[in-house]
Amino acid sequence: MHVAILGNGIAGITAARWLRKLSDDVRITVISAESDYFFSRTALMYVYMGHQRWEDLMPYEPFFWSKNRIELRRGYVEGVDVAAKTLHFSGGDSLAYDKLVLATGSAWNTFGWPGQDLQRVGGLVSVQDLEYLEKVTPEIQSAVVVGGGLIGIELAEMLHSRHIPVTLLVRESSYWSNVLPREESEMVSRHIQSRGIEVLHDTELQEIHDDGGGAAGAITTKSGRRIECQYVGLTAGVHPNIGFLAGNDAVETGKGILVDQYLRTSAPDVYAIGDCAELRQPRPGRKAIEAIWYTGRMMGETVAYTLLGRPVAYDPGIWFNSAKFVDLEYQVYGEVPAHGREGLATLYWEHPDGEKSVRINYEKDGGAVRGFNLMGIRYRQEVCEKWIANRAPIEEVLQNLGMANFDPELYAEYEADIVALYNQQTGSNLRLQKKRGLDAVLRFLNFKTRTPRAIARPDAQ
Repeated sequence: MHVAILGNGIAGITAARWLRKLSDDVRITVISAESDYFFSRTALMYVYMGHQRWEDLMPYEPFFWSKNRIELRRGYVEGVDVAAKTLHFSGGDSLAYDKLVLATGSAWNTFGWPGQDLQRVGGLVSVQDLEYLEKVTPEIQSAVVVGGGLIGIELAEMLHSRHIPVTLLVRESSYWSNVLPREESEMVSRHIQSRGIEVLHDTELQEIHDDGGGAAGAITTKSGRRIECQYVGLTAGVHPNIGFLAGNDAVETGKGILVDQYLRTSAPDVYAIGDCAELRQPRPGRKAIEAIWYTGRMMGETVAYTLLGRPVAYDPGIWFNSAKFVDLEYQVYGEVPAHGREGLATLYWEHPDGEKSVRINYEKDGGAVRGFNLMGIRYRQEVCEKWIANRAPIEEVLQNLGMANFDPELYAEYEADIVALYNQQTGSNLRLQKKRGLDAVLRFLNFKTRTPRAIARPDAQ
């Protein structure tokens, strides 16, 4: 059997690796027009900032692919003939497959802004985006970045590291407020500005102006403000990269490539995973498209079983994510809606320095813990997930909160302050239990060896 995988990001490469782990016989071809080898996309910014070299972004040595008999092919696929099970490349070549995995990732959004096609306008999704930014950097005296999300702050930090003045345009009243609760969103805005990056809230892009030579020279906002700049970063979200399927009625699409719980598309023997996949029936509380590194990895592992006739339904587990806003670390586990919900209570503690916080969400009725939001403080993912999965009561969690503390010997501990705040708000008299070591944490987790989620018992068809 020949499995062709279109895309060499985390989803596609995880699928290839698990196919080889599970079978010695399958032929695997990974196709990418972006790069010769798989690389850590989330670390692109560190190459520009001088923290890493390009070769440091490759998790595997070049010999890894031949050793594991994973064929790599550099090329752009411009058409998929589902009936003939054939891929057609832009150079005129073709490749037959038995089963096809589409893992083509995301592309950055544009919204028809006048001037968006000028030179010195770009996003930050691909190697080519990074190479273009590096090429035009000598021409940039100041920059504007449009969009208040994770890629936007990464791009702003990159430019700031080169001592280029940056202005961030954020259409909301505080940073990423469509995702973060108000207190955390305002904390991020304060932090970014304290690091020397200008943030304009309640501000949207109207137009990008030509400098007279076909490149960006200024922008105007919808309020009429003009800002001179020689680079405009468009980071107002991403969308599934599925343009190559335009006009292909055999593969049904919505915003992304529509898939069932086994990641199967509408076309026989064609699957989709990662950022480009849109679940027809997402799990309750989850989005149909989740452009997140870990969900791509989990989809890649899961689809490998199904490809080999051992079908496993995709289960994203408990939601989590992590990021950095310049120097401010962020972690989220479970349910932390930006605007709360009926029946959901929250305990929010913030350090007096305004750069650390812990939020614990729990059900008003019964007290079951539903989610954790952390800024500037690290908690163990496995511990938080087990509490959420077991619907542990808030008071039990608070009494054992020290168990979640990550590297407590290296960082200050604030669990006692959080418990004291809860007592003050509720009139309770909880006490933090004695600090527990790593052995106690492992016993709590019933830790033996890691078992990937996809190795759960395959579903019967």
